[in-house]
Formats: sequence, C-alpha cells, structure tokens
Amino acid sequence: MISKTERHPAPISVKGDSGQVPSIPADQAGYLIATAARAPSVHNTQPWLFRRDGAAMELFADPRRKLRVDPAGREMLMSCGAALFGLRLGIRSLGYLPVVELLPDRRRPRLLARVRLGTPAPITGPELLMLEALPHRHTHRGPFADEPLPDKLLAGLQHDALVEGATLALVESADAYRHLADLAKVAEREQDLDPLNRAEVRRWRRPPGSTARDGIPVQAFAAGAFPEWAGDRPGRLRQRDFDQGRALGLLTASGPAAAATAVLITRTDTPADWLRAGQALHRLLAHAASRWVFASLYTQPIEAEEIRAQIRARLSLPGVPQIVLQLGIARVTQATARRPPAELTEPPSRRRR
Repeated sequence: MISKTERHPAPISVKGDSGQVPSIPADQAGYLIATAARAPSVHNTQPWLFRRDGAAMELFADPRRKLRVDPAGREMLMSCGAALFGLRLGIRSLGYLPVVELLPDRRRPRLLARVRLGTPAPITGPELLMLEALPHRHTHRGPFADEPLPDKLLAGLQHDALVEGATLALVESADAYRHLADLAKVAEREQDLDPLNRAEVRRWRRPPGSTARDGIPVQAFAAGAFPEWAGDRPGRLRQRDFDQGRALGLLTASGPAAAATAVLITRTDTPADWLRAGQALHRLLAHAASRWVFASLYTQPIEAEEIRAQIRARLSLPGVPQIVLQLGIARVTQATARRPPAELTEPPSRRRR
C-alpha cells in the first residue's frame, strides 16, 4: 500500500465554461507528473518531460536520455509510453476518464501525447489497486520465490496487453524457451564485446553511495549478473551485466526459476506501436505488482534487428517482439529512485522545438 504522503488526492470538481474542455488544475500537475514518473524505463533513464497546457498534460521525449544503442528511439518511446499509462492512471484517480492524442503534431516530433480530462467517472477497484502498487513496482533482477503465480493472473495480464493494443505471448514449451534462451545468449555475447554497449551500461550504473535519482544503483543488480544459462527447461535468462566484473552488485544471483516467460508484441513496428507497447507493459506490470508478482525485463535480445527477427520466426510470434519478460513472486520492495517533478517539466522555451 502507498503511504499517506503518496496517497492519491480526492476526486476533483473542475468546471469550465459551457461547451469547453475542463482544465487540469495547476495544483494537480505535480501529482500527475510524479505518478507518471513511476513508470519503468530502460536503464532507469526516465527519458520523459511533461508540460501542463491548461486543458491538457503534454508528454515529451527527452532525447538527451536516449541510449546511444537505440538510434531509432524505440526503447525511449516504449519508456515514454509506460509513463503515458501512469499519467492516465493519475487522471483516473482525479475522477475523470483520460482522452489521449498520440503523436498529435508532426511538426513537433518530441511531443508524444496530449492527455486531457474527459467524462467524469470514479476510479475502479482494479485501477485503484494498480495505482497503489506503483510505489513498490520495480524491475526485478534478483531471485524469485519458489511459488506459482496467482490463479488466472497470466490471463489477466494478457487481457491488459490486449486492452492497450498489444499482445502478451507466453513462452510455454521447452523448445520455444530453448530457442529464446539461445538467441538471448547470442545477443548478450555480442553486446559484451561491443565497446559502445559497455560504455552505455557504465553511463547508467550508479556506484555505492550515489545520490543520483536515475540509473541503476548497486542494490538493484547482482555481481556476476546470472552467468549460468538455462538449458532445456524454463529457468532464468541472463540479466544485463551492470556489474562488469566489479563484484559490487548487492542482489543474490541465484534462486528459483521464473514462473513464466513471455514476449510483448505489437502488430506493426511504428512509433505509435512503441508507445502502445510501453502503455501495455506498464499496465500489466502494475497489475502484477498489485499481486506481488514482478518482472525481469530483457531488452537486449530485441536491440539487434537480426536476432529480433529470429525470435519472431523461431517462436512463431503473430507480431513484432518489443520486449522479453520473466515473471515471478517476490516479497521485497526494491524500487529505484525517480527524479522529482520539478526536473521533469518541459520548459516553455523548448515547446516549439
């Protein structure tokens, strides 16, 4: 549950002139930004900025935080899509349905979405559970508990993906898992030898005692980064090696296998699809976290286009893979820090860029 200081505000009453769209109150903008900023992002880069524009909240990409190994910005937009779902959830807690425009202005490519207040409607029970799970939802890099997932949860997570225009494809057979593990292993080895990728990992890892509110702190990764590889049975895919031989990671690097492995896919592969995939990812992760189920996220097998295509072919996926995830139960909270809303505000002078 969230603390009293983090608890969402009471539903608001916003009245505008007849026929006009109600405005988002200025005193709620910080709350909405903080709620959106609890979203997952690759390397915890938090590549988003927000701007209250009277009747709407605008979401911008922050290219300064784009990974150098992400030239098209796919992972950046997925991260921003996750923040968009958080923004929508925050608006639901205010007692309104969000109305979303994706990529509303071609002249402003950094402007990814505009969200305004729609029809008044109280937040639902499932939405409230997701909202309350946001502070403890985190990307899980340690061992899972040796317990099965809650009954019917996977079906619920698949429904979450469908609602957001994506598909959560479960990797259920040993052959399919072995194909995925083999391809992930190839991708990881290639990245281990890539100086640019290694530099990118160093750029976003944080040393002991760091007060940074972004990146990956030592308490969020394990020394050795799961060096063992699963064989014919479903186990754990290797985590990205944030440790890089320093033996500083604080998580335990062994434990029970994941309870489920899945690939989040979209029908096509456009910027709008990447934003949809991010929203689907955050929705299902928040739902899972409400049941104390967390996910290890794997972007590295998808970053190489050749391996990405092979994953789609070998697993017979009915769409384009956007991220691989493994799910399991964990009864600890290891959420990484987030930047404050004041640092996430789009300056007015940059609005037309």
